[in-house]
Amino acid sequence: MKQHLTHGNIVRWTAGIIGLAMAAYHMWVILVGTPEAIIFRGTHLLFALTLTFLMARRTQTHEGQPPSVLDYGLLALAVAPILYLFFYYDYVVNRIYYIDDLTWTDMALGTLLVVMILEATRRLIGWALPLTALIFLAYGLFYVGVEPMRLLDQLYMTTEGIFGMPLGVSASYVMIFVLFGAFMERTGTGQLFMDFAMSLTGHTAGGPGKVSVVSSSLFGTISGSAVANVMVDGPISIPLMKRTGFKPHFAAGVEAVASTGGQIMPPIMGAAAFVMAEFMQVSYGQVILWALLPAILYYLACFGAVHFEAKRAGLAGMPRSELPRLGQVLGERGHLFLPVLTILFVMYSGYSAPLAALAGTLACFPVAALRASTRHNVTLRNVIEAMIDGARNALPVALACACAGIIIGVVSLTGAGIVFTQVVLHLAQSTLLLALVLTMIAGIVLGMGMPTTPAYIIMTALLVPALIKLGVVEPAAHMFAFYFAILSAITPPVALATFAAAGLAKADLWKSGIASVKIGAAGFIVPFMFVYEPALLMIGDWPLIVSAMITAAAGALLLAAGLHGYLLRPAALWERALLVAAAFCLIKPGLITDIAGAALTGTVVLSQLTWGRKYSGTLSVKEPGTP
Repeated sequence: MKQHLTHGNIVRWTAGIIGLAMAAYHMWVILVGTPEAIIFRGTHLLFALTLTFLMARRTQTHEGQPPSVLDYGLLALAVAPILYLFFYYDYVVNRIYYIDDLTWTDMALGTLLVVMILEATRRLIGWALPLTALIFLAYGLFYVGVEPMRLLDQLYMTTEGIFGMPLGVSASYVMIFVLFGAFMERTGTGQLFMDFAMSLTGHTAGGPGKVSVVSSSLFGTISGSAVANVMVDGPISIPLMKRTGFKPHFAAGVEAVASTGGQIMPPIMGAAAFVMAEFMQVSYGQVILWALLPAILYYLACFGAVHFEAKRAGLAGMPRSELPRLGQVLGERGHLFLPVLTILFVMYSGYSAPLAALAGTLACFPVAALRASTRHNVTLRNVIEAMIDGARNALPVALACACAGIIIGVVSLTGAGIVFTQVVLHLAQSTLLLALVLTMIAGIVLGMGMPTTPAYIIMTALLVPALIKLGVVEPAAHMFAFYFAILSAITPPVALATFAAAGLAKADLWKSGIASVKIGAAGFIVPFMFVYEPALLMIGDWPLIVSAMITAAAGALLLAAGLHGYLLRPAALWERALLVAAAFCLIKPGLITDIAGAALTGTVVLSQLTWGRKYSGTLSVKEPGTP
């Protein structure tokens, strides 16, 4: 037993030192300049593979145990191909790709690296992405008939496969922003977000639900994962929601939807947003501008759903005596907002996003030292543990990007993207709406089994070109794919964020999934809105942008009101139908539809003001979370 514990301790110390080195390396690179692509991306992958085989066991039954002899063997096999590229770097860069034949050593090590990446990815995020990669490899080798040598050349010896752009984004952007999140968490920023949200909205109708919406949108600045948001926010917000009268499945739905939106909430979005910036060759600041209004619409609808449900069920907020005061919260912890503001200031001063994130990261602990309330977090141990946490949290994205690189390599070598575009155009029969629906379904299906980043990358390679060919502006096409890769986290049957929240709420999975879709309904419509009206991405003249935002916001709130059965008072069935119809009218751009939406809304408002008492007298107040 003693030997087992000693072995485990040695592994933990070793993994900690490697994680610390990984974080320090990426911070140093931002300061001194990025090495050549294969060296930089290879080093990033080398760290990720090493930590994965040291920390992640091959099955659930082996979790918590130290690495076995097999794990150490796989670790050696995983690092060998990368070290080979480093040692023979001159040979790698001077050979002519696709012209010079690979040696048997090149082919053996290339095959080995592909297999090890698939295994490491499986250990971290499950089978979905590795199986997708295997399907694409089989498509290239057996259906298209690509020579194995040419395929391995593409995947292993160039920057068009494993060491391609997705892994470059993980190394350049994701790692430092994940580090920033770890530093923020260690300085107590999560508590600031929760207290800030409670002081603002805790006393209103359904207050704890609104606290969940506000705090999860803020927490999105330090976490790009919906499930991670749920696991941090949920243990506090879900019991509060249940305590004030919300049904468990509705509480789970609110937390899942609010946490999922963190990936689309500027200023710091999920990892896929950095990939989008690279794909489109624009600054990350530009992506933030595109994402801002759709994110506001998403959270406005979510906030409205909680409010209308609470009002319909007659739920009050929390007593003010139990809530923190806003002035006190800002006085004690408000300074912890400064690192986020530092990132924005540096980024919009014209510097790169990684340098801005590094500035924000380095500011975290000095800022925490400014006040006695957070000074206790400023310790050397906490700094070291924040760096190690950052490295560990970056592993799933790093391996997902490497695995996605395999898929992208096959797609670009075989021309599968062009084939897929032709298939989509044929199925859609040049009808944009049908093409959008097909893309939405593909995004949700892909996202069910894999993280947002690889799901978005695959959609960009296969589906986005078809949308652009049908006349969708490029930013709207990419944002459409991005949104639906994210929304799979709350879409049954495999809704990972909803499952995590339902576990915390002790709620039925299917009821929680249906509640999530109702609460996040506007999120499924917002992407269609900005495809048909790019002004919602801040593309166009300001009068058009403002008018589009006002009508879209009204439409999002009316949709929430219709689905949850309350506007000024509990709504009759026909009023709910009119509210949903009005929402769709306002959501679709155009003067005629806006007038129709306003007329339908006016009818419901007049009905509720004039005859509301008659209907409310026949309606029983239902439990929250019921349709």
